[in-house]
Amino acid sequence: MIRVFADAEELAQGAAAFFAEEVSRATAARGRASVLLAGGETPRRTYALLAEEPFRATLPWGKIHFFWGDERCVPADDPRSNQQMARASLLDRVPVPSAHIHAIACAEDPEEAAAAYQRELERYFADAPPVFDLVFLGLGTDGHTASLFPGAAALAEQTRWTAVVQRPGAAFPRITLTLTLLNQARRLLFLVAGESKAAIWAEIVRGVPASGPLYPAQRVQPHNGQLSWFADCAAAGC
Repeated sequence: MIRVFADAEELAQGAAAFFAEEVSRATAARGRASVLLAGGETPRRTYALLAEEPFRATLPWGKIHFFWGDERCVPADDPRSNQQMARASLLDRVPVPSAHIHAIACAEDPEEAAAAYQRELERYFADAPPVFDLVFLGLGTDGHTASLFPGAAALAEQTRWTAVVQRPGAAFPRITLTLTLLNQARRLLFLVAGESKAAIWAEIVRGVPASGPLYPAQRVQPHNGQLSWFADCAAAGC
């Protein structure tokens, strides 16, 4: 499914409504909802809307578990931290049990952090299939999503659910979930906003011919779930 919204505010409103619908469906069917959050600026407004009415009063916060698709290995209170952004815009403003917030802590030892998050995910899913009910994803101008960058070795991972990634030129490593886990989700939603994303949107979504291997975002192909794309007009080239 592809939906294009007039502007970033309408995009955020649409994404918040999508979140509410999917969480309600998951909790009704399985008694809990597992949500994977994206970082970056695009989802910030969506998170803020979820902490406001009518969503704040109507969502079953006590039944939602929050995870992250990736994290920059910086202190938890660093403005660059995906956890910090989600806490400030959403999680610290709604009655989510602290035990339901499954953050990635990787400021000190990234390899151990990736292994620890793998164990956390295994504990959560236990003997059930590792299937997230809802996954939020962003899209970089280079076609990356989560912290799966073009050419990253993590793109080839077929067993582990987590990996350490070093973006060329970056001062810090990152932890990312791998396609092995992402592609098992029930619903995945890309949020794309801004004119800077127009070129990559055209290549990936409109099918403009491009040479070379698939972009990481194009490799998000859920096995049994559904993939949706929400964009504002600036990104979609209205």
